[in-house]
Amino acid sequence: MEFHKGRLFDHVHLRVQDLDASKRFYRAVLDVLGVPFFSESPHHFSADELFVDRVAPGTPHSERGVHLAFQAKDRETVHRFHAAALASGGRDNGAPGERNYHPGYYGAFVLDPDGNNIEAVFHGPVTRSAESVVMKPAF
Repeated sequence: MEFHKGRLFDHVHLRVQDLDASKRFYRAVLDVLGVPFFSESPHHFSADELFVDRVAPGTPHSERGVHLAFQAKDRETVHRFHAAALASGGRDNGAPGERNYHPGYYGAFVLDPDGNNIEAVFHGPVTRSAESVVMKPAF
């Protein structure tokens, strides 16, 4: 049996009530796992694919909780993701298009049946060091 890692998630975004408590918690558990914070400010922190910030009081439910972004291989895949999500019970939360996050960022957003914000994103042409990390049990 093989397990592939590194080809599905682009990022996971958590919106939390108490950012300081979350920083303490995630710093402790990620330290044990050998994963350092990548960036941090009074408003956020991140480690690898995890991004965490504070949810503002009064934030609509659709902007709370989990935001999960899948990697897309090109812009066409972003469009197909959006269409498939809408055809299977998702609700539009941002049609396919360029975003102002960085040059080349092209994404689409939907709400899944439970209201989680799900995205497919293409960052533009990149060179990957590997298609995925293949893990095989050693036993």
